[in-house]
Amino acid sequence: MLRRFSQFRKMPIKAALIDLSGTLHVEDEPTPNAIRALQNLRESGIAVKFVTNTTKESKSTLHNRLTKIGFNLNIEEIYSSLSAAVAFVNAEKLNPFYLLTDDARQDFPAEDKSRPLDSVVVGLAPNACDYEHMNKAFNILLQQKTHKLVAVHQGKYYKRADGLALGPGCFVKGLEYATGCEATVIGKPNPYFFNSALPATLTAAECVMIGDDANDDIAGAMNVGMHGVLVKTGKFLPAALSAMTTPPTVVLDNFAEEVEWILCKKPC
Repeated sequence: MLRRFSQFRKMPIKAALIDLSGTLHVEDEPTPNAIRALQNLRESGIAVKFVTNTTKESKSTLHNRLTKIGFNLNIEEIYSSLSAAVAFVNAEKLNPFYLLTDDARQDFPAEDKSRPLDSVVVGLAPNACDYEHMNKAFNILLQQKTHKLVAVHQGKYYKRADGLALGPGCFVKGLEYATGCEATVIGKPNPYFFNSALPATLTAAECVMIGDDANDDIAGAMNVGMHGVLVKTGKFLPAALSAMTTPPTVVLDNFAEEVEWILCKKPC
């Protein structure tokens, strides 16, 4: 631990990319001392950016939730897999069928009714992933081999107040299996997401990722050259940590402890 900490402190860390659900908060509750810890991080001069695979809520709704909880952040500081997926849909000029919540759907372009549906976008949408919706998505993807399956992310599970719950990954994999289409995956842990989330003037080595998911947050960030610090809140599972090929830079109990560690405010 001390050796890895020494190596970390020699690097010019200028920005922290911070996961939201499970790291800063679980539903409407902040993780222990997270509100004050975020302020301490800001006051240190380290830039912050919030990166999340959250797909149930639009950026505006997510920002409102976080500010009501007590966090100080600007909406422009949030970079979500929804943001990246919107950019992808626009760049590819797609006219998708959406398996999204109504709230998340607000961030995307309106359906062009003069064109046929030519793609399917899948996010975390518990009320949309029933048989009828999935069957419609299946048939759209079958129409032409050029039709695209876009996964906002394909997380296996996420943390709710009542425990772990299925993520959208199983529905993405089901559509891949049934249609033979390979999904374009937008969100964490893909390099596309992390590289597009990095502050424009900084390199990956100057940034640290803080998150609760050993694979999507930490392994994904470290694969593009960032430091990865893992918290034991949210959906953290010891088995997922043990399965990592490269261990995180450090593992601590929660976001507040990670901030203290980064700022070296206590022995490490």
